[in-house]
Amino acid sequence: METDVIVIGAGAAGMMAAASASQRGRGVTLIDHSERLAEKIRISGGGRCNFTNTQTTAERYLSRNPHFCKSALAQYTAQDFIDLVNRYGIAWHEKKLGQLFCDKSAQDIIDLLQAECDLGGTVWRTGTAIQGITKTNTGFQVDTLQERWQCQSVIIATGGLSIPPIGATGFGYEIAKQFGLPITPLAAALVPLTFEPKDLFNELAGVSLDCDAHGGEGPNFRENVLFTHRGVSGPAILQISSYWRPGQEIALDLLPGRDAHALFEEAKRADTLLPNVLADWLPKRFAQAFCEAIVPIKPMKQYTVRELDSVAQRLHNWRVVPSGSQGYKKAEVTRGGVDTDALSSKTLMSKNVPGLFFVGEVVDVTGWLGGYNFQWAWSSGWVAGQYA
Repeated sequence: METDVIVIGAGAAGMMAAASASQRGRGVTLIDHSERLAEKIRISGGGRCNFTNTQTTAERYLSRNPHFCKSALAQYTAQDFIDLVNRYGIAWHEKKLGQLFCDKSAQDIIDLLQAECDLGGTVWRTGTAIQGITKTNTGFQVDTLQERWQCQSVIIATGGLSIPPIGATGFGYEIAKQFGLPITPLAAALVPLTFEPKDLFNELAGVSLDCDAHGGEGPNFRENVLFTHRGVSGPAILQISSYWRPGQEIALDLLPGRDAHALFEEAKRADTLLPNVLADWLPKRFAQAFCEAIVPIKPMKQYTVRELDSVAQRLHNWRVVPSGSQGYKKAEVTRGGVDTDALSSKTLMSKNVPGLFFVGEVVDVTGWLGGYNFQWAWSSGWVAGQYA
């Protein structure tokens, strides 16, 4: 069988690529090993899909080449996708930090993408496993169990390794290696971090607090931290996890925008116990466990100035070393991927294999939490569809 373009992977980037290519008149076949479309979209944003972010810039992405994503993000912007959502009459709202969510359900976004593919006449092949891809004189041969396809271009949109229970595999990386494209180191990103059972984190499960968090080479993130039975999660931790490397410290300012020294100055002559003073600004259970871990608990008036200075410093710069992360099963995305040096930033096509494109999470472009990874999927998918 013959077609112009085969897109492998019917997730966010794949459906966007298929819609983009088919609506410019290309014959497109979209193949996915799963029967159900876009499971990652379906479960995202608590089922409401944080589909983009109004603050999208290249600075919100991690990559070995931080400039690579600029072209695609400029060619198809967050506003372009918002306009598409509006054309379909999908109700949405902005939460915080530019994050946009569907009012009703993530299914609205899946239906939109499916409709956009159908508008261009995309041929669907779900529940179909790829047996092999080979280069030919005129393009590529793609073999499935049921069919053999000849095409001019192949777009790999198979995602990363995150959330294997919904079908994630390393297929895209295998294809890249087959055709000689290098892969940068892979790791779970936007993922909860773990600590040893001996650490105090286990006893704080369920406690949440506002923190300024920092880890690895990345920026600080002011968001909530949630303590779990295995360690720490919450938006601030998910953000810094993308920059963190095993063995590195993370630093938490437990009182961002406040002054622990000033709090202690007001209370230093009182009979009140230190955890009770901190409970004015921190969850009581956390204040108690934190103090027990770092200093003898006694009335405020019995502490020396040096002791209180030490506590204040720990509150504003609590340094801890995670034992690891919860891995791909709990990661929202995969850090690393197809090396951007091997791809054209303008087209997403392989520099050395004409007609072979890589888009979305399989590429070494990883966005912050908050809709940035979906925007990369829309932008990279749309761009590849324009050139495939």
